[in-house]
Amino acid sequence: MSFPDLVPVTPSAGDRAVEAVLRAGLWVRMGLIAAKNGPLTMSRAMASKAWLQRLADANNILEMATITRTGTYRRASAYAAAQVAQGFADFIGDLYAHPEKTVIHEDLIPPEILFAMGLTPWMAELIGIAVPMIQADFAEQFIDEAENLGVPPDTCSLPKTTIGLALKDEMPQGVAMVTSNMPCDGGMASYTVLEKKLSIPTLRLDVPFNFYDERAVAYFADQLKDMVAWLEEHTPGRMDWDRLAEVCEERNRAAAYETELWDLLCEKPAPLAADAVCLSHLMFMIAMPGQPRSTKVFKKLLEYARAIRAAGKGALPDERYRAVLWNPPTLIYPELFVWAEQAYGVALIMDMLSYNRHPFVDTSSPDSMLKDLARIIMEGPMARHTRGPMENFFGDLFSLYERFSLDMIWMAGHIGCKNTMALSGIFRERCRERGIPLLVINYDLSDTRVVSPAGLRQQAESFMETVMKAERIGP
Repeated sequence: MSFPDLVPVTPSAGDRAVEAVLRAGLWVRMGLIAAKNGPLTMSRAMASKAWLQRLADANNILEMATITRTGTYRRASAYAAAQVAQGFADFIGDLYAHPEKTVIHEDLIPPEILFAMGLTPWMAELIGIAVPMIQADFAEQFIDEAENLGVPPDTCSLPKTTIGLALKDEMPQGVAMVTSNMPCDGGMASYTVLEKKLSIPTLRLDVPFNFYDERAVAYFADQLKDMVAWLEEHTPGRMDWDRLAEVCEERNRAAAYETELWDLLCEKPAPLAADAVCLSHLMFMIAMPGQPRSTKVFKKLLEYARAIRAAGKGALPDERYRAVLWNPPTLIYPELFVWAEQAYGVALIMDMLSYNRHPFVDTSSPDSMLKDLARIIMEGPMARHTRGPMENFFGDLFSLYERFSLDMIWMAGHIGCKNTMALSGIFRERCRERGIPLLVINYDLSDTRVVSPAGLRQQAESFMETVMKAERIGP
């Protein structure tokens, strides 16, 4: 994988050694998975699944995270990227080790309950999120498949990719599937196709419109209780409430470390930024919450951040601007802020998917756990911002803008996200009233044919030069 917009720095001998160990760790993990599931099983899977072939290149994420960086920030970024890649490998290993216990779930339904029931979670959207970050145009064949079926072209490309994967028999086969009415119409509708194609029992959870209301919490907690009974009927899983308490306590520990990390990010210069913050949250707080690995990752990242601060430095050698990325990440151009760091000294402090409330789960009883898990699901990232009154969208955004002392907002204007595109005019007005520089990047989440990665970079360049009057400090 090449990064034509990035100019590599020369790593130290120590950095080379650390990164070699991290890369080797992924290959060792993949070797263990092959040994556990049988080399024949995994080789057949690799031959039949195009996405598995691409995920074998997951070490490219590590290269992206390190190519322009130096010092402790480089090591923190390398560690986060390597852990994310190994997280993908673990998902795949569990998937093929326990197909009889695999439950497919929507990306905004955290899997704590599935873990507690001894089931194997598989996030239906995981492939469509992960693989375009490794190969930018990977999703396009599946987008075309979905549109050929009749899915409207202006539907979000992530559910189109998920539909296309199912239509081309690339989606793993589970024993049951759990989804909801989030995060958008396109995402919700995609499960109709998945249910028909996979021919497995499917449960749809109903998130109330006014999800901050306590009546809504009680209502949705009852739905989760019903989900447990439904899963016990349709899968081999059985609820172990003590095990759920363990999972939730582990989640609480990870959330505590991440919350402390966020407190450090308020400082100028920030001791950590970009993918080390955002990719780690995506994998270990959304996809793998409540697992010991997740707690270990956030603890280690906090240690890196403390070390950078103790040295009297920031993550970037020259932090000139602080930004938030609002809306989903730019999957076809994941190195956007790696480039922005090098070119203009822009530190990505936070993004929409990461800036999630962290309600600690009360593990004193099954009812208390279900209520807090209900809040976590209903207030999931992105979904809570684009559901209900428009203040749900703006409240968090302007709050974090002030909390982290940001200089600008970068809005990933994914054309398939109708909820956020409908707010674009009001968004501009609100930012203009507050004197906040706003960049709206026009692009498609997963389709390079709409706007190329170079087109994303050019929009950012124009904004930095014409609006921010920024001096170019890098190549």
